[in-house]
Parts: sequence; C-alpha cells; structure tokens
Amino acid sequence: MVQIKEFRIIMPMLMEEYEIGLSYTIIKMEQQNTNGKEGVEVLQQVPFEDDELGEGQFTSKVYHLQSKIPSWMKGFASASSLAVHEDSWSAYPKSRTVIKCPLFSKCSLTIDTVIRPDNGCSENAHNLNSQQLAAREVEIVDIASVSRDYWSKVITAPKVDLTTFKSQRTERGPLLNGWMDSCRPVMTIYKLVVMDAPIWGLGERLEDCLIAGERALFLACHRLCFAWIDEWYGMTMEQIREMERHTDLLLKKTLKKAAKPGSKHEGKRKSLKDEIAVVGSCT
Repeated sequence: MVQIKEFRIIMPMLMEEYEIGLSYTIIKMEQQNTNGKEGVEVLQQVPFEDDELGEGQFTSKVYHLQSKIPSWMKGFASASSLAVHEDSWSAYPKSRTVIKCPLFSKCSLTIDTVIRPDNGCSENAHNLNSQQLAAREVEIVDIASVSRDYWSKVITAPKVDLTTFKSQRTERGPLLNGWMDSCRPVMTIYKLVVMDAPIWGLGERLEDCLIAGERALFLACHRLCFAWIDEWYGMTMEQIREMERHTDLLLKKTLKKAAKPGSKHEGKRKSLKDEIAVVGSCT
C-alpha cells in the first residue's frame, strides 16, 4: 500500500531568505558528513526547463552509506555498502525529488515540495484529489523540538537548542512555546512524501523506516538552517552557486571518485516527466 505523508515545516524567515539558507545548510552538512568511506557524491548540477515546474536547477547525487544502515537491513546483499541515488528538480518555490536505491529496486520514494508564506495553515498546498487527501497523513514539524528516534541519533548533526538560541544579525529567536503562531516573519515548507515498497513481508516496515528517516533529515536540516542564520544571512545566490562548485570538487576528491568522461550523467538531461515515468513504472 502506498503511504502518503505531508510534513509541514514552519520556519522563522522570509521565503527569499530560506532559498539561500537551505542551500548553505545542505552544502555545509555534506562537507561535514563526507569522508573517504561514506558521504555525498554530486554527479551533476545543471539548469533545466520543464513543462510542470518551469525553469530551475537539476541536481543528481549519490549518498554512500555504511554506518547509518539499520541492523535489520544488514542481512541483505550489498547492504554494507548501501548507495542511495537522489535526483532533484528545484524551481523555487517548488521542487520534486526522486530517491532510488538499487538494493530495493522495486521501491519508489518521491518528495514534492511547495513553499508558502504562512504558518502551516494551507490545507491542500499540493492540490491533491479527494482520494489522495483521504490517504494523506499530516504532521507539523517543530524545529525547536528534539527527537530521539533511531534516525535522529544516526544523523550526525551538531546539537543546537533553539529554545535558547538568538540570532545576533537578525535578532530572531529564541523559539519558545507557541512561536509558530506568533513569530514574524514566518513561512512553511510543505513536503509531500509518497512511498511505495511493494515487497511481500517487508514493504510496510520499509516504508515506515524510510519515511521516519526523511522526517529526521527534514528536522535536522531545518534546525541547522536557522541555527546557522548568522553565517548565511546576507549572502547572494551567486555566492551559493560558487560554494556548490567548490564543494562538488571537494567531495569528489574526498570520496576518491573522480567523474568518468562519457558517463551517463553527461549531456542533455531528460525532462522531469520522463524521469518520473521511469520511476513510477517500478512494480
């Protein structure tokens, strides 16, 4: 059975600020979590144009995982060197991410993101039909909260307490009880996670596991996005793109996997519609 879960992540910033802040946070987290054995390998970052999303940036990455594999997955072949492939089409304020894992080739995980200048009150930001709305589960994610589940423990992110943190440059914070209803500026990231794992005897458990993993990653990333606001506040998108180019080279060098000429990731990129059709055909 396909699981549909919508996470609403409320942030104390403007939408224009968030675009810069999120990009900076992702770059810094990738640098901190990449070493000679595991981490992030950026395969491609190029402009794209699509009928559905419009113009934006396409990014293809591979996450090489070893230490973050749940114990119940280690019995599978090649699980000790798990690789997760992520393709993302970002046309701010919307994006779509498709995640694939060769270990579970029949599974598909898609994340649609919509960003709005509200505090999580949009009841159908993704324009779902009645059947999808009936199947959807909604969760408000409070970035000031702390989770202690499995994934929150294995995601290696600096510990921050947003109930005591105050930005020196913007004077925002601390995030105390009720902050999501009273803070200004405010915005919400609506992330719709659709997970399908048609594997007999394992599908539901795998779906729950991976959705929980995505939630933990959303929480950790957005907590740090606000905690690091004094580092990225005032930066331009040109500066972010330069950081991305520098980080791509650094990550490739760290993982000791130089890009191979003539690989399938070079040349013209397929449209989003073509890629989704391939992933959606998994049975």
